[in-house]
Amino acid sequence: MIRFVNNVKTAVLLAGLMGLFLLVGSQWGQTGLIFALVFGGLTNVVAWFFSDKIALAAMRGREVGPDSGGAASELYHLVDELRQRAGLPMPRVYVCPHEAPNAFATGRSPRKAAVAVTEGALRVLNYDELRGVIGHELAHVKNRDTLTSCIAATIAGVLAYLAHVGMFFGGRRDGGNPLVAIFTVLFAMIAAALIKAMISRSREYVADHDGAEIAGSPMGLVSALQRLEAYNQRIPLDQPNPAQNNLFIVEPLTGKSILNMFASHPPTEKRVAALLEQARGMAVAA
Repeated sequence: MIRFVNNVKTAVLLAGLMGLFLLVGSQWGQTGLIFALVFGGLTNVVAWFFSDKIALAAMRGREVGPDSGGAASELYHLVDELRQRAGLPMPRVYVCPHEAPNAFATGRSPRKAAVAVTEGALRVLNYDELRGVIGHELAHVKNRDTLTSCIAATIAGVLAYLAHVGMFFGGRRDGGNPLVAIFTVLFAMIAAALIKAMISRSREYVADHDGAEIAGSPMGLVSALQRLEAYNQRIPLDQPNPAQNNLFIVEPLTGKSILNMFASHPPTEKRVAALLEQARGMAVAA
């Protein structure tokens, strides 16, 4: 039931993002409306086919395999073990050259999925913590959250850019009030960030729950979330597109950005509390 409600909510929110595209386009009259409709549809097509490549390229991900050696090989084998527990095809595995410890999954379907972990995460997380993190990311793949998150991130990022451009070029239709146009694009930019955050937050709890089951215990993920939260409050992530923050397992620190005003994840303490409740339930059932 929770997944059904989340899926309905996500569909409504994605429709809302498309509506914001049209709202911004309407500031240029009928021509702008048609352009927004076409451009919005094109953005969805790009997100569908290329969102994984865009995200991995932005993070400078390097694909690793069973023979890569060291921590990369261990990561690959861990992903392989847990994806079998989850009943998933083997995703591509990437390591990203960033000090900030974090991880994300991407891809339009389980067969096209990729799981990426930063070098910082491989250094600071112990085996049980990394197991919990990979379980969480595979839960996103299994629940097909990766496509939704990428589409939301792509649309929100492009819409924020269009709103930014509209601010500078006046974005007004003939006879229109330029102040109204400015207010409209500002509203669209803020609303897009809020919608993207709502989509991500509604799915993190489910991914935490399902990821703990894939990993075999919630406790590794509990410890990982607490450790990642502490590190990511101090170490900025070299991420050129803050619109993609919702892809990561914890909210990354990316420096000053208007999008940082809108957290894309639930508070870590609430996620930890839910996982501890799950652990108590599993202990009772055992």
